[in-house]
Amino acid sequence: MSETPKLQALTVVEFATSLLVAAGTPPAHAHTVATALVDADIEGLASHGTMLLPMYLDRIAAGSVVPSAEGRVVSDTGTQIVIDAGNGLGQIVAEQAVDLVVERAGTHGLAAVAVRNAFHFGAAGRFAKSIAAQGCVGIVMANTRPLLSAPGGAERVVGNNPIAIAVPSAGDPIVLDLALSAGAMGKIRLAESQGQDIPSGWATTGDGVPTVNAAEAIKGILLPAAGPKGFGLAAMIDLLAGGLSSGAIGDAVQPLYGDLSKPYGCANLFLAIDIAGFRPVDAFAKDASQFADKVRSSRRAPGTTDIRMPGERAARAHRDSCGTVAIAATTMAALRKSADQLNVTFPASLTV
Repeated sequence: MSETPKLQALTVVEFATSLLVAAGTPPAHAHTVATALVDADIEGLASHGTMLLPMYLDRIAAGSVVPSAEGRVVSDTGTQIVIDAGNGLGQIVAEQAVDLVVERAGTHGLAAVAVRNAFHFGAAGRFAKSIAAQGCVGIVMANTRPLLSAPGGAERVVGNNPIAIAVPSAGDPIVLDLALSAGAMGKIRLAESQGQDIPSGWATTGDGVPTVNAAEAIKGILLPAAGPKGFGLAAMIDLLAGGLSSGAIGDAVQPLYGDLSKPYGCANLFLAIDIAGFRPVDAFAKDASQFADKVRSSRRAPGTTDIRMPGERAARAHRDSCGTVAIAATTMAALRKSADQLNVTFPASLTV
């Protein structure tokens, strides 16, 4: 199999920005979303990258995403804030929530922002990391439409709900970012688009029969990571994000790739804990770094060449990217189609 060619990341960001602007997104917002998507591709999270952009654009065209919308605070006790996202672009409202939760944590020691009527915001770790970079513990979670069955069940009842936790260190923040299925739906869609099978243990058919066929998995049921443990955590995220925001819970969240005219309507929760209220941030970061170093230098099992902390692979990928990004040919073809629909010139430098 030939290696996916490397493209100039800045060119891809500019192109993605131009597509969003042509669809009615304010330029600054468009650049924010485009940068987040391309960063995900750089970090090896293609399922949260530019492959999503054609769907974003289709939803804008269908009216279920409002490209100019910004979140509106509908409840505020000082430390507990609820934002109605108004079906705006997820990355835009998420950045609003990050700014607000960090500000309030600095004043009160800790704070939480719940968001309802939200849209897909990409990788949760991006926003937890942003909170951690400002001297706080960052916790970010979201619910999605049901994709997982309960243990022993054969029906989708809870979303593949992501949670991210980030803390400062002397270097890059330490970032845990995971969804609760054995394999993310975005990765399954990417495999399906490339005609590849998925690993065993990721999904079943709609009848609960194990499958490695990506198309069957998309129509079927995802299996939770760690069985009942993963399912239980996914269920609690649904209740926290949807319940605290007075937003959607369970099947009230719409399919991301379903009826594009219906708002996705997910819910998010952002929490920040101001470390300075407990101890100096630098001291915490030093201890975190020393702990991470001990983990990395721990004895390796046979055949293991590298031991990493959570989030380290993505951070390393970004540092080593040299301003380039690898994007699948199927994704570039979809972006070219979007460009044709929006009368946006496809950059010659992206033709491979």
